[in-house]
Amino acid sequence: MYKIRIVCVGSLKDDFYVEAQKEYQKRLSRFCNLEIIEKEEYKLPLNPSSSEITRALDKEYEIIKPYLKGKIIVLDKFGKFTSSEEFSNELFEFFSFDDTVTFVIGSSYGLSDKIKSNYKLSFSKMTFPHTLFRIMLEEQLYRAFTIKNNITYHK
Repeated sequence: MYKIRIVCVGSLKDDFYVEAQKEYQKRLSRFCNLEIIEKEEYKLPLNPSSSEITRALDKEYEIIKPYLKGKIIVLDKFGKFTSSEEFSNELFEFFSFDDTVTFVIGSSYGLSDKIKSNYKLSFSKMTFPHTLFRIMLEEQLYRAFTIKNNITYHK
């Protein structure tokens, strides 16, 4: 069975996000083993300097580093834009090289440059709350599996 890991800096707090995540975990369970790893965001002052931000991102990296396994896909606003169909094709191409694909969602300041990934993915030029974005990723993963398996969901 395919293994998908979502490593997130920050956690879901609102009940409606938690319920949405449970729904997508249930839907995805027929296609893959989904593991969600939440790690706490490093606390920064109200107006942090660039060096404070870099230091915080590097500390977050050290916390998430042990969970970065398989094909690493960084969710980044400067990443590649793709359609749902292309995303589905690319996801299964990644699985042809490794049975684990790890998606990494950073904190409000992003991710450390220390994270090694040759694939960065962006969903939009817009900015989204990390909690909502996580649900959007899970929905796109479900959509990718339905596309691959010719299941009526994607239109």
